[in-house]
Amino acid sequence: MHSVTADRFKLLTDEAFLTLYQFHTQTAKHYFCNVCGIYTFHRPRIAPEKYRINVACLEAADLTHLKIGLVNGAAYD
Repeated sequence: MHSVTADRFKLLTDEAFLTLYQFHTQTAKHYFCNVCGIYTFHRPRIAPEKYRINVACLEAADLTHLKIGLVNGAAYD
């Protein structure tokens, strides 16, 4: 995931291809592709002025140069 401010984000696909999912406080907005189900991007609850983007969804992304980090989700309470 990569974070950008709203002024640097431009959606290049029709919103009809996206499904919005909200949970808990219904503040964060999580978007998924309604064709393949991939998690594309979201607007975080704690920073709604930003977008967090799944870079694997970017057309010209060269993922071979990315440093991969691991997250232990089970450790979150």
